[in-house]
Amino acid sequence: MATPIAIIINDAAGSDTTAEVRARIAEAFHNLGAEAHFLIARSGEEIVDLARRAAAGDAGPVVAGGGDGTISAVASVLIETDRTLGVLPLGTLNHFAKDLNIPLALDDAVRTILGGAVARVDVGEVNGRFFLNNSGLGLYPMIVRHRERLQERLGHGKWPAFLWAALSVLRRYPFLVVRVNADDHESVRRTPFIFIGNNEYEIAGFEIGTRKRLDAGRLCLYMARRTGRVGLLRFALRALAGKLRNEKDFDALCTEEVYIETKRRRVHVAIDGEVTLMPTPLHYRVRPGALRVLVPAAETAEQ
Repeated sequence: MATPIAIIINDAAGSDTTAEVRARIAEAFHNLGAEAHFLIARSGEEIVDLARRAAAGDAGPVVAGGGDGTISAVASVLIETDRTLGVLPLGTLNHFAKDLNIPLALDDAVRTILGGAVARVDVGEVNGRFFLNNSGLGLYPMIVRHRERLQERLGHGKWPAFLWAALSVLRRYPFLVVRVNADDHESVRRTPFIFIGNNEYEIAGFEIGTRKRLDAGRLCLYMARRTGRVGLLRFALRALAGKLRNEKDFDALCTEEVYIETKRRRVHVAIDGEVTLMPTPLHYRVRPGALRVLVPAAETAEQ
């Protein structure tokens, strides 16, 4: 019998990872002639430890089962190695899987892990921390931190807590003063948020928030200039109308490397939805083709 495939699941992530779902995953692998071996984590640190253990084993794929945070944590161990990431999208949004056209249906996702093609995708990095999707400063990490406190203190669900946290942060509406250096060009901005994507995000129309490719070797930075709550609403409306790129109070640039300085010695940074406190300046760079991922065979395979 073939060696069982290691599947790392975060049992504390709030995703659909009940015993019933694990049984369905095991059945899906069994039906295709493979065996699933579950490694259950209960914290972000444990995800990384289990991923290291799995990567040190046989040459098969290391599978992350969960949302984008879990997938990013497992991937961080496999970057710039010869090991391949398999993705079981069990989270709420599943941005990484969607952007790579990895099926969200369980049976099809398992089929991709067992018979897909290997694609090389880029990875973003900030001060030594990797991200697959995006990183952010300003409003978003503040909202995430407040949401987590509400969930812990009051037991709210993720989305109700996020809504209340967003309303609370927007009432205060803090700004960051930043100095951005990219491609030998420097700019100083007072901004409510900065968003840095691993490759280019659609910022207009009904495909907003998606990426057409993850292998262009670029980071893309999006930043509002000084604007209030009404300005944010205007950005949203212009984005849906496909006119955000022409907005005079909105900056967008794509580059391979960017430095962000603030007056603060440390700043909260969101990395694939997880918030951490980092020393400044922040050094962002792209790692082209640094991660091997299993995608549907019809997608672009490793050259």
